[in-house]
Amino acid sequence: MTTAPLVTVGLCTHNHLDRLKVTLAALQVLDGPPDGWELLVVDNASTDGTAEYLAGATWHPQGAIARVVREAKLGLSNARNCAIAQATGAYLLFIDDDETPHAQWLVNYAAAMAEHQPDALGGPIDVRFVGGERPAWLQDELLGFIGKIDHGGGGRWLTAPETPIFGGNFAFRRTVFDRIGNFDAVLGRLGAANFGGEDIEIYERLLQANCKVRWVPDALIYHRVESPKLRRRYFLDLHFKQGRLDGAKARAQRSRMPPMFLVPQMARAGKTALMQRISVGPNACLRKEMNVSNLMGYAAGWMSD
Repeated sequence: MTTAPLVTVGLCTHNHLDRLKVTLAALQVLDGPPDGWELLVVDNASTDGTAEYLAGATWHPQGAIARVVREAKLGLSNARNCAIAQATGAYLLFIDDDETPHAQWLVNYAAAMAEHQPDALGGPIDVRFVGGERPAWLQDELLGFIGKIDHGGGGRWLTAPETPIFGGNFAFRRTVFDRIGNFDAVLGRLGAANFGGEDIEIYERLLQANCKVRWVPDALIYHRVESPKLRRRYFLDLHFKQGRLDGAKARAQRSRMPPMFLVPQMARAGKTALMQRISVGPNACLRKEMNVSNLMGYAAGWMSD
């Protein structure tokens, strides 16, 4: 490949060597664009043997230039910002270390990039359960919190806040970050800490800057959900921490005394969750319990962060 590729696939990883090997094996059998592509692996301060494994070349996909860079500052957003600085492709396409792309994932993105010249793109994410069966309490309405997304329909421009693109399957024209800025390092997973929201926030900035965002329905990826995400506490913890971030941000320089509107809101949310648990059982009440956890986090963030 003598010229810069159209696409750099950015794969950020932290202490998930077993998962990473599965994802890298899937990328080896990926159908790539005829002009080649770049695979950029960002090792985000891993200490589990990831660096030693990546030092070899057995994982390199054919038809791709493979590179490894290390980002010592922990955090998914920091790793993605490192990829922005290091990528050579006109577009930067992100994949997580616990995902398996469809064989046509990359070529379908490349076709949409070449035809439509968007500023950003996103595609559907389906969920595959590994290491355990899907529990009865994991209702369909909760799958979006473990990455599932599908806006349906054909390829089109996304212009509404209600149709975001998710971090496990989105791409950006690399120069668009000169317009909207990089990922917010305050948001996103931080090692084992269960934070999120960085993908929604950057999508909102894309819309505010009148960027062209393309939905690519045939650029499918599968999120391999492992046992820790099949536990109720994962969802409660996720919402508590997001609420804590929101509360700290909303308070800014105001008094640490939480606003009084939180008291009746928490009371109503708690009553609703309890009544649903009593009336329909524990398998159908987690979403309501997540609302309570979010409000508790909001209050904690307001008072202490």
